[in-house]
Amino acid sequence: MYPSHLILDQIDRILREAASAPPPARPPGGWLKAVRTALGVSTRQLASRLGVTHSAVVQAEAAEVSGTISVNQLRQLADALGCDLRYVLLPRIPLAEQVDARAEGKARERIASLAHSMALEAQRPESDFLERQVAEVKDELLRGRRSRLWD
Repeated sequence: MYPSHLILDQIDRILREAASAPPPARPPGGWLKAVRTALGVSTRQLASRLGVTHSAVVQAEAAEVSGTISVNQLRQLADALGCDLRYVLLPRIPLAEQVDARAEGKARERIASLAHSMALEAQRPESDFLERQVAEVKDELLRGRRSRLWD
């Protein structure tokens, strides 16, 4: 296993654990408003804690609901409410599988081009030879800089 695969596997494991517990559904008015009202903190009191205007807090709560709030602003508001913000990207397909599939696709593209050229010269290689070539190119791609996979 290549060193970059160790990192990839570690991130996959962490994200798999994070995905195993689905997050609770966001309240209709957003988490900021739900936590603020549960604590009994008014928008004016929260604004005072943050050193911003009352309307800035109201706008921030609306921005959370609409999905336009910045992570930094959400973190600051959470902190003012005595909360931590947890932020994670959960891949639909494990990262290692995405990398492997991309490397295989790139390898197949390269070998298909070669096989086409050889077929034009009436030298079409056997399919098992092509599969071995795909495996070799894929392995080479996985050993190299991973950023090359995404060009």
